[in-house]
Amino acid sequence: MEENQTQLVSDAVDYKGNSADRNTSGGWVAAALILGVEICERLSTMAIVVNLVTYLVGTMHLPSATSSNVSTNFGGTSYMLCLLGGILADTFLTRYWTIAIFAVINAMGTCLLAISTGLPQLRPPPCGPAQSNECVEANSLQMGVFSCALYLYGLGLGGIKSSVSGFGTDQFDKNDKKEKQQMASFFDMFYLIINIGTLLAVTVLVYIQDKVGRSWGYGICSVTMLLAAFIFLSGTKKYRYKESPGSPVVQILQVLVAAIRKRNVDFPSNISHLYEDPAQELRLSHTNKLRCLDKAAVITSKDAGISESPTPNPWSLCSVTRVEEVKMLTGLLPIWATTIMFWTVYAQMASFSVQQALTMERSIGNFEIPPASFNVFMIGSIMLTLAIYDRLIMPLFRKTRKPQGLTNLQKIGFGLFFSIIAMAAAAFAEMKRLSVAKTKGTTTLTLPVSGFLLLPQFILVGIGDAFIYAGQLDFFITESPRGMKAIGTGLFLTTIALGLFGSSILVEIVRNVTETNGGHDWLAHRINDGRLDYFYGLLAVLSLINLGLFLVCAKRYKPNHGEVALRTNDKVNVDVPPKEESA
Repeated sequence: MEENQTQLVSDAVDYKGNSADRNTSGGWVAAALILGVEICERLSTMAIVVNLVTYLVGTMHLPSATSSNVSTNFGGTSYMLCLLGGILADTFLTRYWTIAIFAVINAMGTCLLAISTGLPQLRPPPCGPAQSNECVEANSLQMGVFSCALYLYGLGLGGIKSSVSGFGTDQFDKNDKKEKQQMASFFDMFYLIINIGTLLAVTVLVYIQDKVGRSWGYGICSVTMLLAAFIFLSGTKKYRYKESPGSPVVQILQVLVAAIRKRNVDFPSNISHLYEDPAQELRLSHTNKLRCLDKAAVITSKDAGISESPTPNPWSLCSVTRVEEVKMLTGLLPIWATTIMFWTVYAQMASFSVQQALTMERSIGNFEIPPASFNVFMIGSIMLTLAIYDRLIMPLFRKTRKPQGLTNLQKIGFGLFFSIIAMAAAAFAEMKRLSVAKTKGTTTLTLPVSGFLLLPQFILVGIGDAFIYAGQLDFFITESPRGMKAIGTGLFLTTIALGLFGSSILVEIVRNVTETNGGHDWLAHRINDGRLDYFYGLLAVLSLINLGLFLVCAKRYKPNHGEVALRTNDKVNVDVPPKEESA
């Protein structure tokens, strides 16, 4: 009997609701089935994102800046939908059902994209690039169908991305030494899968879209996702399922609502009168910052009954530990805000940089590189940077007094620094391209200038991505409260979303400010008529200012995990302080 007990996973159940057996559930087999969904999601997402502007400009005949905004708005919305997916998974659905349902929605989105790009009635008549002023833009119906398909896919993306990594780690028992090591390997495998999917997307699928047909490329994505969903469902009996701890977003809202409700209540003379959950395993000590939030833990006459009911209404009374967790999250916001700018720079690699490549010489012998495939140099630089850091730089750090290597804040700083250099290099490359366009004529289809002139901006953004992605994810997860680790991932995803939205907003501001009567603004209808180099220069200046703000915030940031105290058997004082007033 005792031997059987050791084979059971304490915090997980099987598909029947019984304690999960270590030998028949979870592990690498179950994790591999989940990773299949992730590689198909990444394959589809990158195939859509990096090649979207070429379709909008070349087929739908949208202006250059408008096409860029459509691309970044789609990306930003998709990442914001990850938060919705996380709330649904933690509060209403489980991670398993969230992945299953949204994988089907994802496949429906790519299927509709295949139909939208395949039917001639759903796109404007073709025209030559030299006569782009006479081209007919896509009408409302055509853009409506295409947008509906695009955002249906984005909804599926948000649901999958919010749960797939979490459900994958659920397949390993962190209390078992062997499986804990396997869990660490799972994260390495997860990142490898992301890069493999991205490489296949920006090479094979982009080539199929450009040379065979968009509908074929999107159709392949739809079929592979449906196949991955079927394989995922086939592993239902193999998975381990864990009880959801509840949505951290809801927990944050509970503290805010409780504090607002008691905004007129006086603080007790002794902080020991603040409410603390007697069932809390680990507690955070009270701090004096953001005292307004402490109102949520003040016990009033309306809360006096908690001595009989150990679980008070969390919308009116929250524990000190819960309040301190929210305070800790607010301390992350300055760093959070100063990392958004990097993703605004990153957005240009799939929008304006692809449009630049579209006008340049891209041939190697008889093979012409698709413009969107230039992103392969960014992906390659990410993987090469990570390999150099892990194999060459880290061994040097281990010989010093800093065996852990660069801190997460230092990695973020390096990422921001490389984004500045990338935009400066992009501005110089665009100046060269525009000088050729002015000599040969702005209506020239392919300018006699090599597309490899764009490599520095792709490579430098890739190096920055390698540093900032790892730094941000590590920072937001490790510095988030113990009970709100999920919100750390959410904060990271929102920086990407807001960075993409920020690109759209900045494009509109630049267009309105630089608009001239009878002339061309910086981001003109045709890229050869504008001054994209000025726009890149502006991004470099804004990124430099942002780096300065980040350095100030990083220097002032103080990790505040609070003094953790173990639960005691002492009864918590729940007497109502005599001077308090009801809210």
